[in-house]
Amino acid sequence: MAKFLVTGGAGFIGGNFLQIMVNRYPNDTYVCLDALTYAGNMETLEPIMKKKNFKFIHENICNREAIYKIFEEEHFDYVINFAAESHVDRSIDNPEIFLQTNIIGTEVLMDACRKYGIKRFHQVGTDEVYGDLPLDRTDLFFHEDTPLHTSSPYSASKASADLLVLAYHRTFKLPVTISRCSNNYGPYQFPEKLIPLMIQKALNNEPLPVYGNGANVRDWLYVGDHCNAIDLIVRHGRDGEVYNIGGHNERSNLEVVKTILKALDKPESLISYVKDRPGHDLRYAMDPTKIETELGWKPEFNFDSGIKETIKWNLEHKEWLKHVESGEYMKWMERYKNK
Repeated sequence: MAKFLVTGGAGFIGGNFLQIMVNRYPNDTYVCLDALTYAGNMETLEPIMKKKNFKFIHENICNREAIYKIFEEEHFDYVINFAAESHVDRSIDNPEIFLQTNIIGTEVLMDACRKYGIKRFHQVGTDEVYGDLPLDRTDLFFHEDTPLHTSSPYSASKASADLLVLAYHRTFKLPVTISRCSNNYGPYQFPEKLIPLMIQKALNNEPLPVYGNGANVRDWLYVGDHCNAIDLIVRHGRDGEVYNIGGHNERSNLEVVKTILKALDKPESLISYVKDRPGHDLRYAMDPTKIETELGWKPEFNFDSGIKETIKWNLEHKEWLKHVESGEYMKWMERYKNK
């Protein structure tokens, strides 16, 4: 019986993680802590809100006094830090909040872990810390020892957090692990991201904006596979180690958009090419050999099966999406407090 703190658990990946783990491990307790910024959605957690082994706390990881108080009261065994500002375009518009949440917030959590003791602190990272790879070198992949080479304020803040985590391990002997994943997709993803955005625009017969010529390549990872990998790392990974998580599902942005249009029986004439993003990375590709050989992880979904499942979820959960588009989901805390 273990107690987990899951920060950022009302977000896309954290919410999926909690839904899976709360049901998978009924004897463990999961405490979700989330600041409920625009990307936090309590409706994602409604399926588990009444579970006996689940608890929600509304707080910001940068609030040191509040975080210490929570640690003192809850006695966590494990901390899994999903909490992050994560949208590249938003980081270009406003870098400061990314530095505050992604770096200072991580420091506050680790200081609390040092003060009150935990078995492991796990940092959920991103492949974007490695920079990018050339489009014409499909033989190249990111490895755990690939030098960090960031392109945006977002990736720079996440790389900084990773280095801080490793420094706390070396300096203070804090038990830590880090995972770096490729692009996630699946249920409950906020519709500012490529795949849910394109699905919604295609359903509404609206233009689908594609940066540049759409040639930028990403290694797509179904969110459930990512969650299973994190579970293995937290429970069985080696202290101080970094694990890359990728599915060998490389697709260009244009391929992804065309796949969605075909699945929804919509014309490619809906594609609208727009001005490219500043510093847009060309290609991401992860080598997951380490987690496969050490922990036995394998993705259950390839891109074809994962995108099919994702489109199906979007078609079956129009109410959730409607509440996101209208902003209704932001009123959850108000309704919760008045109960």
